Amino acid sequence: MADKETKTEEVKEEVPEPVSTEPKGAGLRFKKSRGVCRKCRRAGEKLFLKGERCFSAKCSYTRRSYIPGQHGNKGMRRLSQYGLQLREKQKLAVIYGLRERQLLKYFAVASHKKGKTGDILMSLLERRLDNIVFRAGLSSSRREARQKVKIRKFLLNGRSIDIPSILVKKGDIISPKDAKKEKNKEKEQRADLPKWIELNNKNQEIKIIRLPDRLDISEPINEQLVVEFYSK
Repeated sequence: MADKETKTEEVKEEVPEPVSTEPKGAGLRFKKSRGVCRKCRRAGEKLFLKGERCFSAKCSYTRRSYIPGQHGNKGMRRLSQYGLQLREKQKLAVIYGLRERQLLKYFAVASHKKGKTGDILMSLLERRLDNIVFRAGLSSSRREARQKVKIRKFLLNGRSIDIPSILVKKGDIISPKDAKKEKNKEKEQRADLPKWIELNNKNQEIKIIRLPDRLDISEPINEQLVVEFYSK
């Protein structure tokens, strides 16, 4: 019996652990143990993931603009074409707060529609409900907007909803349950409010005038690299 037990233990030890196919140091990985500001440092640019903090002196990227890690201050290494595509795809996921499976679904939808796949992909991401709340200035970041939608602080066409990923359509109206609590901090319409949405400052009601185009999106993303990454 003792011999059998030792054999089973040896077999368990010989099972190899799964290894990630992504190159080390090239990713903006979503891990709870890693801070949000580390993703900006890894990307080498500000992604404005934490709202007002990104504009203050407390911003980690302002204080330490090199990549995180023990050897980060030695400079970013030169990436291959695959590395650039991977970096751009992960940067897009970080900006909109998506997991790999979610982003892949959006790309599958965009690739089956007529037109430029990259432009359609960016338009789909902009139509997310949490992004609309952020664009209208009713939250300081997409993370905060997502949390507000999850706890049912907003109504979509008069109906309570808790799905941040739902895609809005032309003519949809998003309104807060309590307009006084959700009142914009600036108390005025945002100067950078997208042209395809309309915000009523009195009741904080958002109306979708039209669907967004690529020219309406100012995010620092090269969507063509993302298309090339998923098209392999």
